[in-house]
Amino acid sequence: MPRVVSTASAPEAIGPYSQAIAHGGFVFCSGQIALDPGTGKLVEGSVAAQTERVLENLAAVLRAAGSGLDKVVRTTVYLVAMDDFAEMNRVYEAAFAGHKPARATVAVKELPRGAKVEIDCIAVA
Repeated sequence: MPRVVSTASAPEAIGPYSQAIAHGGFVFCSGQIALDPGTGKLVEGSVAAQTERVLENLAAVLRAAGSGLDKVVRTTVYLVAMDDFAEMNRVYEAAFAGHKPARATVAVKELPRGAKVEIDCIAVA
């Protein structure tokens, strides 16, 4: 039976979806943008600052599911500006500390709340 994963350590969903669903030995995380879970406001600043917050949010959701960034098998990164790829990638690489999940990076016209980056993932539970 699919289990809804929810934690106050990551932003509440801003629509009709769950932070994550755990099922079949995997955790399917919804996309995270750089919302501060305490204030609900978007982290201002560079794509690096936003990527850090996004990955902190994903890590919190994964912890709530009994998983972690080290168990991620797939990510999708959505960027408003591909010129931000290198900056995002530096933060991403540091957060995964040598672990290299499969990944796609997609350029998008815009993201919710004016975010510069959004990341979703699938991890082993």
